[in-house]
Amino acid sequence: MTRTTTPNQQPPTPPEPWWKFGHVWLIIAGPAIVVVAGFYTLWLALSQPDPVVAEDYYQRGLDINKTLQEEEQARRFARSMQPAVKGRNHAATPAQDQPR
Repeated sequence: MTRTTTPNQQPPTPPEPWWKFGHVWLIIAGPAIVVVAGFYTLWLALSQPDPVVAEDYYQRGLDINKTLQEEEQARRFARSMQPAVKGRNHAATPAQDQPR
């Protein structure tokens, strides 16, 4: 069966090409942006490398912990000596000048 056009009908218009539809570009834009962002990230990684970690990083960490421990022990010792220092100072203070 052949399709014939009658004098009142117009011939069908050919479909538009795919790139003229906005929804197609909306779908293509997502993956395209991700690819561009991936290349940008690669460029950043190659152009600005991270500094190298020190070879003796573990020993440095242990030294820092030891220093912190020593400081904490010194603080504890100073706090534990406060009552003795306060008592000694009061013992040397004349009775009339002592707080009541």
